[in-house]
Amino acid sequence: MATEGKKKHFGIDPKTREIVLGKWRMSLPNSPALRVLIGVLLVFGGMLGFLPILGFWMVPLGLLVLSHDIPSMRRRRRKLAVWWARWRSKPNSSGKF
Repeated sequence: MATEGKKKHFGIDPKTREIVLGKWRMSLPNSPALRVLIGVLLVFGGMLGFLPILGFWMVPLGLLVLSHDIPSMRRRRRKLAVWWARWRSKPNSSGKF
């Protein structure tokens, strides 16, 4: 169990309700309306990523936040996670990882 906390992964931790991006963690608010508002603002701010302070990195983070409350986005996030895990576990043409 000690190594479980050090394991790097990406997504939303269902136990702690935190966004996990490697070693970086950000807790989400308890209010669904506030989570949706934060997600929408992140996506909108990411669309303005060409401006100096904002960045395009905000779009995937906003979609990740929105996927916590919107079932159709949650399904797509889970399908993407399964595809990514299968793709990462399959050896490439040289037989090495």
